[in-house]
Amino acid sequence: MENSYKKLIDGNRHFSMSKKFEDPEYFKNLSLGQKPDYLWIGCSDSRVPANEVTGTHSGEIFVHRNIANMVVHTDVNLLSVLEYAVKYLEVKHVIVCGHYGCGGIKAAMSNTHFGFLNNWLRNIKDVYFKYQTELDAIENEDKRTDRLTELNVIEQVRNLAKTTIIQETWVQRPLQLHGWVYGINNGLITDLSIIHNEKDNIEPIYRLNILP
Repeated sequence: MENSYKKLIDGNRHFSMSKKFEDPEYFKNLSLGQKPDYLWIGCSDSRVPANEVTGTHSGEIFVHRNIANMVVHTDVNLLSVLEYAVKYLEVKHVIVCGHYGCGGIKAAMSNTHFGFLNNWLRNIKDVYFKYQTELDAIENEDKRTDRLTELNVIEQVRNLAKTTIIQETWVQRPLQLHGWVYGINNGLITDLSIIHNEKDNIEPIYRLNILP
């Protein structure tokens, strides 16, 4: 256990030295602040690091992660990150990125009791219930899971569009919302072509009358 812990500290030292070797001013420049164009809302799964899978560098993507990349309207953590990214960092794009083979999606599709986690998985079960006819018609379990992964991303993008934070921003400036799914088996991102850039993309009951 001690060796596995020490591995992280050693890795950090190697990271620091290699960055300084490549660019002596690297950390000085990072310390001056951040101005990312993107907010990434992804899964906590350790196999899906935002910077690595997009080929970006430190300072280019603002990141929030939770189980199964959910956008829950009562999640103060998510909403705080969203407001900071959109209103203060002024990101241009918000990306919800799920991934095939997601443990949270698989867990939500079962009736297994997971304790406190059940409260979180309930949100994914609601997505399944909404699309139950389509999903139940898919006989292959892996393909059904993959489809729920995609539908869940789509619903989370829609949940973003329903927030006051996003709708207030749309009154002031352009902002695009995107839905992606990452393939762990091939390393490729699939763009689901779910782009929201104005509140007219959502159902009328969710549209807020916000003055400029």
